[in-house]
Amino acid sequence: MVTTAPEAFRAALPGGGGLLGLDLGTQTIGTAFCDAGWRFASPGKTLKRGKFGADRALIGALIAERGLRGIVIGLPLNMDGSEGPRSQSSRAYARNLAVLGLPVLLWDERWSTIGAERGLLDQDMSRAKRAERIDSAAAAVILQAAIDRLAGGIL
Repeated sequence: MVTTAPEAFRAALPGGGGLLGLDLGTQTIGTAFCDAGWRFASPGKTLKRGKFGADRALIGALIAERGLRGIVIGLPLNMDGSEGPRSQSSRAYARNLAVLGLPVLLWDERWSTIGAERGLLDQDMSRAKRAERIDSAAAAVILQAAIDRLAGGIL
């Protein structure tokens, strides 16, 4: 199941469970994880993006290792809320990941990279370290926004 509706995603996971957040870039994939109670999202590692089969294997290994129950993928919308080519690419990636058997929520990622950058700057992180961690930090921002909505019940 791939959806943009938080209520449908939550209905697919009545018992909660850990989630994987993904920020899809052209060269990397930022990852983030949250606890089973949907309270805290934490950045994971940044994966080098390759062919989809290799990506799926890496993501499948992360899911198995942590016993995750769902996936939240950032959906890059234009500032006016419309979808462009990057959105379509993210939707296709989500459909392909659905073969892993977990529900997938596409979440509006506008401003996520800016929010992540501000958070890393607040930590007084060097430019080089920020460049290494920005994708996983953005994935955590996306995942945190989604779980705030899901756990808060404001649907």
